[in-house]
Parts: sequence; structure tokens; C-alpha cells
Amino acid sequence: MADIPVQEISEMFDMLSAKMPKLISGLMDSLYSAEAGQKIGQAVGSFYKQLVESGIPSEEALQMAKDYMLAIKEVASSLSKNMN
Repeated sequence: MADIPVQEISEMFDMLSAKMPKLISGLMDSLYSAEAGQKIGQAVGSFYKQLVESGIPSEEALQMAKDYMLAIKEVASSLSKNMN
């Protein structure tokens, strides 16, 4: 029978429980900050621009950019739900 390092496992869980709230809070702040909003807006705008420059009709590119934005929103929402 293998020895289970109970003390080390306990210490690891204590460390995780102390650090996880700060980690989660930091992640949520980075997802919902004004700076994050600006970066997302730039990414979506750049995506749209690249689509149009590649020959995609503007209406179709706009729908694709909207879908891209919704995908980003779904990922952020999923992360938020999993952290609460």
C-alpha cells in the first residue's frame, strides 16, 4: 500500500483556498474592465475590417463580426458561471 502524503495534500488545499478568490477576482476584473472592452472592440473591428478587405461582402462580414462578438461573450459568461 502506498503512503499518501496527507499533510502535503492538506497544505496544498489550504494554499489553493487562500489564493483562489484573488485569482478569480483578478480574472473577472480583467474580463469586465474598460480596458478589456476596448481590446474586444478593437479585435472585433479588426476582424470585420480584415473580412471586408478579403472580399467578404460588408453585410456578411458584419454578421460574422457579430457572431465573433457573441462567441467572446459566451466564453466570458461561461467562465463567469464556472467561477461562482
